[in-house]
Amino acid sequence: MKIAYTIILVVLTFLAISSGTTKILLMQQDVEFFGQYGFSNMVLMIYGIVQVSGGFLLPFSKTRFVGAAIVASTFLVSLVVLLMDGNMPVSMITIAMTLLLGVVMKQSWKAASSRP
Repeated sequence: MKIAYTIILVVLTFLAISSGTTKILLMQQDVEFFGQYGFSNMVLMIYGIVQVSGGFLLPFSKTRFVGAAIVASTFLVSLVVLLMDGNMPVSMITIAMTLLLGVVMKQSWKAASSRP
């Protein structure tokens, strides 16, 4: 179970940092996609910074819960936009990743509460 949990953490950290970085760098696909739903370039960059920040907090046990909560909230925003766009395949992946972040949050909470 510990190996699976570590793999999940690595994947979620990579997804958070990479998807946030594309927003910070104002990649054309993100600018066009989020722009049609009212995201300005500045809002998109701030959104990316929040996503990357959460991703950087995920690997460390003391900040993992907060990092997972931040990334989950950004993934939920993306999910809403994806559903508005009707992109069901990516929406399903986003739901799965958000649920995994919930698992990480639960495990982090349990680990923190069992420490003296």
